[in-house]
Amino acid sequence: MSNLVRILHGKGRADRSNPCLGFLASTLSAAVARNGYYIASAWILAERGYGTAGVATFLAVASIVEFIASPLAGVAVDRFDRRRLNVAADLGRFVVMLATACALLYMDVFLIICLSAALFSFCDRVALTSSQSMIPVIADGRDLVASNSAVFFVMQFGNLGAALLAGPLLHERSPALPFTVLAAFFLFSAGCLALMRLEPVSRDVRIAKISAAQIDPSLRRLIVVYALLYASAVLVSVMGSSFVFQEQKGSAVDFGYLEAAWSAGSLIGAVSLSRIERAMSTHARHLMLLGLTALVLMALAYLRTPWIVVLFAAHGFLYNLGRVSVEVTLQSRVSVYLLGRAKGIMHSVAMVLGLLVFGIAAAVGDRAFPSTLFFSFGMVLLISISCLSVGVVQTQEKM
Repeated sequence: MSNLVRILHGKGRADRSNPCLGFLASTLSAAVARNGYYIASAWILAERGYGTAGVATFLAVASIVEFIASPLAGVAVDRFDRRRLNVAADLGRFVVMLATACALLYMDVFLIICLSAALFSFCDRVALTSSQSMIPVIADGRDLVASNSAVFFVMQFGNLGAALLAGPLLHERSPALPFTVLAAFFLFSAGCLALMRLEPVSRDVRIAKISAAQIDPSLRRLIVVYALLYASAVLVSVMGSSFVFQEQKGSAVDFGYLEAAWSAGSLIGAVSLSRIERAMSTHARHLMLLGLTALVLMALAYLRTPWIVVLFAAHGFLYNLGRVSVEVTLQSRVSVYLLGRAKGIMHSVAMVLGLLVFGIAAAVGDRAFPSTLFFSFGMVLLISISCLSVGVVQTQEKM
């Protein structure tokens, strides 16, 4: 929590014009609505009898659109005012959710939710890219670690709020209700951003074009690290329920414990970077996080409850710690004029690997234990660490 205090009161400037509070309020509100949208959509599809295949199709549509939208959103973020673009994206998500709520009363649920996912994912990617690209401007000279930690902590807290809110909204009620209520959170988020006073990022197209052609090897490694961390989260998300129900012979309550443990770990991870950032170099830290993630995933094949709960919490911790570290590194190494495009490329690569993991999990189905897939991906992470280490050595030899 100290990072949250530092970002709100950094350098003693707690004046009313400070946009940090409004930005964090917007982040919290949007996180509640965003996570609530996915929870409500998946639950409604399952409740209406479309099962795992229906939910998988919904997630695939959202992922494919997100992959296509990521580079486009990056270009838009670098070309236009980021705050106004974020407001427009929030209003877009608000309209999509209201339209979904109305259409669900009269049309086929599966068709409407898949169409909604396509529109929502496009607006969502624009909103996330523009929002996260504003962090260096919001920090305004303050510590980037504290700024990003506060944002990711609030974002994860909003995800927890969505999970708590989704139950009462979905229990024996009209499917239109949760979308209507959650849409209001996007409207509130847009209002918070609209009231912010933020200096727009000046543009130098000539410098941006020259810099865009130069992709530093360290940036490539950073993209790979982010993609691997993202893919590990996709794997846990896709296979988590099967791991509990089929392999561990657990119940919905047990699955809830694991989800809560993962969320708790991710909350702690979001604010832990400041404790370890000076202990080792950035690249060594990323390799360590990938290595520990690999060991956690591989250990799932051998341990049982209550150690499984500890491992899920550890994965959540490592994932969010890694995300904050990657964001801070990207913001410190990439020009603010190019940050949107860099984030767009990074997320597109992550989406490709995430879709590959998702496809493999769907193809394998019940023919392999979830723990086998966890162990296999852990091995992939260890091999990737070796490749990244060799790449660093080769780069240093050329210098």
